[in-house]
Amino acid sequence: MGCSGSKRTRGDDNVKKIRKPKPWKHSELITRTQLMQMRDEFGDTAPHYGGRTEIWDALRAAAEAELVLAQAIIDSDGVIVQNNDLTICYDERDAYR
Repeated sequence: MGCSGSKRTRGDDNVKKIRKPKPWKHSELITRTQLMQMRDEFGDTAPHYGGRTEIWDALRAAAEAELVLAQAIIDSDGVIVQNNDLTICYDERDAYR
């Protein structure tokens, strides 16, 4: 069994193959510097919402990497992927508490 729309990779029934997300748009025009500042602010505050810092770091690294490397990061760092565009992910250590 699995979630509808999930894709399995070879050898592991619990791994979902990731894909690039749809382009994100801000409601106002922003510069690249402003975008990078927003990403940094999110990265600084994200661990305060729960989960281990290592998982947040892995998600950031995966988001900034090419798909093959991103998949390797997600697979090796204990991230449970619900949506294959990484919009919903869980820390495998915290998922069943």
